[in-house]
Amino acid sequence: MSTILEKIAAIESEMARTQKNKATAGHLGLLKARLAKLRRELITPKGGGGASEQGFEVAKTGDSRVGFVGFPSVGKSTLLSNLAGVYSEVAAYEFTTLTTVPGCIKYKGAKIQLLDLPGIIEGAKDGKGRGRQVIAVARTCNLIFMVLDVLKPLHHKKLLEHELEGFGIRLNKQPPNIHFRKKDKGGINLNATVAQSELDLDTVKTILSEYKIHNADITLRYDATSDDLIDVIEGNRIYIPCIYLLNKIDQISIEELDVIYKIPHCVPISAHHRWNFDDLLELMWEYLRLIRIYTKPKGQLPDYSSPVVLHTERTSVEDFCNKLHRSIAKEFKYALVWGSSVKHQPQKVGIDHILNDEDVVQIVKKI
Repeated sequence: MSTILEKIAAIESEMARTQKNKATAGHLGLLKARLAKLRRELITPKGGGGASEQGFEVAKTGDSRVGFVGFPSVGKSTLLSNLAGVYSEVAAYEFTTLTTVPGCIKYKGAKIQLLDLPGIIEGAKDGKGRGRQVIAVARTCNLIFMVLDVLKPLHHKKLLEHELEGFGIRLNKQPPNIHFRKKDKGGINLNATVAQSELDLDTVKTILSEYKIHNADITLRYDATSDDLIDVIEGNRIYIPCIYLLNKIDQISIEELDVIYKIPHCVPISAHHRWNFDDLLELMWEYLRLIRIYTKPKGQLPDYSSPVVLHTERTSVEDFCNKLHRSIAKEFKYALVWGSSVKHQPQKVGIDHILNDEDVVQIVKKI
């Protein structure tokens, strides 16, 4: 372990010493690629798939999963117990929570699983503390709540983002718009649809040679950086939305609160006094990008109490059928839909029809 850590430290110090200009771009790209490879070795331990450490992997339940990430003693457990009514041990000393504590809340008819993860310390990405397991669970979440202490938020925010970035988690970012395809022969073919400020053919070749790739097609559709290219080559990056929760706002003035409200992706709350939870849940719903579809049995009123919850990217009638039961799609004849996704109420639609939020669906099977 120490050898990999020493290599990482050596590369990081060399990157800090190297000036950034056109002449050193290729060298810096090479160092970044080496760093990414070493980080990957650090994250994925050598050896077979042994049993995971006790108490960390939690079965996925509900429609979505939200993880609480933060330093020790910022109020993650208090927030979970006040939101979900689950008892997660709370005390005034650091590292109270030692394993993942799951809770579940129902919001707008969707069941959302909340995970209280143990506190992350600086250097977690290098295997310190239980950071590696914590971040491995964080990778499986649909949304991350980064809980910060309002009295020292910016320093903590930067450190936590750095730890998560080291694990291949990208917060509030879109995947790079870079097309990358390996081939058997023909060398490296680089196409750029816009002018590039950092990447040129030599830099790209240097980075790819570190991965032993000598034949590939690459299309850059925006002004990309070498980090973006490495993310695409590695292919194990996860893009997760994140909401920053500034906790303990009962300790600051109204003027400071007004300033905090202007920060993007931020929600000021007080977990202890239960302040501003409604704002938080509303933003959580927006970031999870879920839609509700109501079922309607033939000859009865729609069931508005328990909707079928789908993700915005998969909202066809087929996805809806699969969520109910796998056999329904095979016996599907047509569906009747009421709602904003159709012109007529009701309208007969096929299996590829895209549904909108709060549509009512009645499925007719083949006889």
